[in-house]
Amino acid sequence: MTSGHWSLDDVSWERFDPSKVDPELVKIVKAASMVEFNGGDYATYLCNVFSDDAEFQAAARAWASEEVQHGAALARWAKLADGSFDFERSFARFREGYKISVEASDSIRGSRSGELVARCIVEVGTSSYYASIGATTQEPVLREICRYIAADELRHYRLFYLHLRRYLDHEGIGKWKRLAVALGRIGESEDDELAYAFYAANENLETSYDRKSCGRAYMKRAFACYQEPQVQRAVAMIFKAAGLNPQSRLAGLAARAAFGFVRLRLRQLAAA
Repeated sequence: MTSGHWSLDDVSWERFDPSKVDPELVKIVKAASMVEFNGGDYATYLCNVFSDDAEFQAAARAWASEEVQHGAALARWAKLADGSFDFERSFARFREGYKISVEASDSIRGSRSGELVARCIVEVGTSSYYASIGATTQEPVLREICRYIAADELRHYRLFYLHLRRYLDHEGIGKWKRLAVALGRIGESEDDELAYAFYAANENLETSYDRKSCGRAYMKRAFACYQEPQVQRAVAMIFKAAGLNPQSRLAGLAARAAFGFVRLRLRQLAAA
């Protein structure tokens, strides 16, 4: 399977160093592998929403194939880090317990422009997330995989932003509406998908699912990876998607506030 400028064969798997594996990172990598591998369902949803746009449908399918490859790479690394990890069984468990509505014909964001803003925000989040994991880990293969994925996610942001500009020409939703969609999508970062992925990847079959505790366990480990440069870059990209100046004083203030929130949320999660 190939994706963008790299394939699984390009990863230097022989450099894997078990002595540099952080068990806490392994847990969130397992969960992330399943969310990424589930990209096909999101492509189905997007193709339904953009049912008369063949150009965007082709882009969405190509995007999804790359997301699936991300999941495969992360799963392969997680198996190296934890030989007991059964990705196929965990993914089946995830798919059984978490489903998205692939039958929807209209965007849940209210417009196609809104949908594309939301997709931009997702790519902002994933690019900064994998860049943060890559900067945190000392394990060379995970660092390499995260570098590949973060670059892909940045390219995906540009792809969705390009189509957003195309739709804004005739839908014309304003900056505040775009900002509202962006903030709403950011607020979904602690939703059921990541919590259930963490549960399916890390908890045994006898343990019942508790969204609050699983979400807290995931976010505590994820937030610990974030550093200020990744947060600053993410905020600038969010401002751009919302139609605001990413180089403005307001963007700088928002970046500092966002990083402060990350540190505060981390302390809250650690205390809980």
